[in-house]
Amino acid sequence: MTKIFRTKQVIVVRKDLKMGLGKLVSQACHACLEASEIVRKQNLRLWTIWHEEGAKKIIVKIDSHENLLKLKEEAQKLGVAHRLIVDKGLTQLPPNTPTSLGIGPSESGVIDKMTKCLKLL
Repeated sequence: MTKIFRTKQVIVVRKDLKMGLGKLVSQACHACLEASEIVRKQNLRLWTIWHEEGAKKIIVKIDSHENLLKLKEEAQKLGVAHRLIVDKGLTQLPPNTPTSLGIGPSESGVIDKMTKCLKLL
């Protein structure tokens, strides 16, 4: 029997930065944790549903800083919890480089409206 997920989280990572694998994973983890923590504090019921459904996460890629910011604005307009991750510049990237965006967890259909055109990482 296939489980139908009502909720999910999408992590969007910039591929134009050419981050090393460890750096990329670290930035995706920051986005996942920070966005989910926002939801846990603001809407514990939604966070609990997401967690009980298996805490579904999808990781996708985006091609530019500009497109990442457009997606952030779209999440804001739709009222979906999100967190933009900006690197401190201690290792591979210059300071204040936006690297990733955590969206949700939220209802799958709402997140799909914003992210369905993005390809899986």
